[in-house]
Amino acid sequence: MPSYAALKNKQSELIRKAQEGSGFLAPVSADAIEELTQSTGVAPDEVIDLAPLPTDYEDLGWLTDDGVSFAREVAQSDVSSWGSVTPTRTDITSDTSTATVVAQETKLLTIGLATGADLASLVADATTGEVRVDKPARPSSKRYRLLTVAVDENDDGEIYIARFFPRAKVSNYAEQAFSKSDDPITWGVTFTGEEDSDLGFSESWIFGGAGWKALVTDMGF
Repeated sequence: MPSYAALKNKQSELIRKAQEGSGFLAPVSADAIEELTQSTGVAPDEVIDLAPLPTDYEDLGWLTDDGVSFAREVAQSDVSSWGSVTPTRTDITSDTSTATVVAQETKLLTIGLATGADLASLVADATTGEVRVDKPARPSSKRYRLLTVAVDENDDGEIYIARFFPRAKVSNYAEQAFSKSDDPITWGVTFTGEEDSDLGFSESWIFGGAGWKALVTDMGF
């Protein structure tokens, strides 16, 4: 019989952390993310970098230390049968992903996002610079394209772990406080992923970067 030492396969170099990252928003009319990275040159001089974002994707800027928080809720329907103490059939009835961001920068994008206002309608007064946002009597949920990118690194280069919501509906808003403390005024929202009828999915996980490529075999691909 083999020993545990002979069976185990633990690789600390495969542990990832989100050292830095961003959330990018774009109107649902913007182009979808087709590729996260691009390669130029050939080995050993090959360079793998992030691909340029399509037009209209804008960085939310500085986020709180929580970065982007994701949740996934799966509901299922079970069939019980006579004589069985466990379900004899299980069907998934819903599978919903959410992403929550709390932006620290106060600017057009974050104000529009957190108030639900149409960005095109937010105009600064030509004389005073004042901006006013009135909460509508019947607010409607806004939908965006959302790309979140986490960045890690190893000796071979950067590692990118991204999640793309092609149709992200603003489904909830975080609390906001005006207070004299170490925390700035923040703009937090939760997005719920909806299926894009043209693309056929509600969320996409994307991995890449020079550091990622160097570990592809070790990770089992």
